[in-house]
Amino acid sequence: IHIYLQNISLSSKYLYYQTKEAAEIISDDSKACPLCGGELKHYDSVPRNLRTKYRAIKRIFVERKMCNYCGTIHRVIPDVAFPYKQYEAELISGVVEGLITAETLGFEDYPCESTMKRWLDEYLHK
Repeated sequence: IHIYLQNISLSSKYLYYQTKEAAEIISDDSKACPLCGGELKHYDSVPRNLRTKYRAIKRIFVERKMCNYCGTIHRVIPDVAFPYKQYEAELISGVVEGLITAETLGFEDYPCESTMKRWLDEYLHK
């Protein structure tokens, strides 16, 4: 059973873009395209679901900006999410900081222990 919370629109913190070689996070203060230097304009917002404590799902909206020169679309990832992760940033940070383990009440079966181990390997051993 999934619990859907009300739609939440959050202020953006990071401009995120990806190429075939790498991904990069840039301050949202940047008004220039990280690829060509062209001006970025608001394009649209897309919904994204984040998994939270007790298997609840929180819907956020991620702003997308388009470069007026090269046409590349970039996502502005809010600070409550990580790129390529379906769990909220607070939960992932709690695991990495050691505050949340497989035995923590409310998290004992979610996310699974192998996911928690993967996060530890990914963020602690960079």
